[in-house]
Amino acid sequence: MPRQCVVEPHDMAQVLDPGSIVVADWHRSADSKEFFSRILHKKKRRNFGLLEALVMPPNVSVDTVHYKIFISGKSGVGKTALAARLAGLNIPNMHYETTGIETTVVYWPVKLRESGRVLFFRLQLWDCGENALRRFDHLLPSCKEQVDAILFLFSFTDRASFDGLSNQIARGSEPCDRVVKLVVGTKFDLFMHTDVTEREVTRFQEVWGLPVFRMGGDVSNVSNLGEVAPLLNCLAEHLWHQDCVATRSTILPVSTQSEAANVVHV
Repeated sequence: MPRQCVVEPHDMAQVLDPGSIVVADWHRSADSKEFFSRILHKKKRRNFGLLEALVMPPNVSVDTVHYKIFISGKSGVGKTALAARLAGLNIPNMHYETTGIETTVVYWPVKLRESGRVLFFRLQLWDCGENALRRFDHLLPSCKEQVDAILFLFSFTDRASFDGLSNQIARGSEPCDRVVKLVVGTKFDLFMHTDVTEREVTRFQEVWGLPVFRMGGDVSNVSNLGEVAPLLNCLAEHLWHQDCVATRSTILPVSTQSEAANVVHV
């Protein structure tokens, strides 16, 4: 069921402090194990299909909220690799151009700081190749239709991708102003080849007022929850805050497991 929200621009410009809404590093706490065990299998992340629902024990009641995330960026910055990393899937060693739209489902549990309530965020990540977007006019509108958040990517090893961020954000935000916007710099660990300085990133944050996350290019440990937790928690906080602002309430419409089939928002 689509959420009908009206939000003033100044409300959505707010950048939240990490841990202000959800408990930071909750994945390290003992009381989180029951929930994180649902997205792990033999200490590795489980791969969830597009129509696959999360299964919880009968004695555990937890709500699931659904969001659509579009990953934007020029060819080669690591959009597909980021989606795989966030989902804990194998990351390809070689770059290949995404020929159309690819979707990846990520489940991520959080604990709300004020109420102690646990929620599962179901994030459906949309990724489309740059050449495909240029060839087929209908792909970008499909990716942005009813989107809840956009991740704008640049690569620390690709100067042009950073220089084009402002145009990318302006182009990607139209006509969906009421969306969460985050920036991710990929291949941060390849510091010997970096084309973007920390000073430039800091300046960008000051000008645009958007959080910038740094992700490495190492493909050897994709199941490391600690690496993806800051970005996923930030997404959860801003998405939850966005809905709170839209409804002017801390009580939001959510879908339980039994209702999920009827209220999935994509």
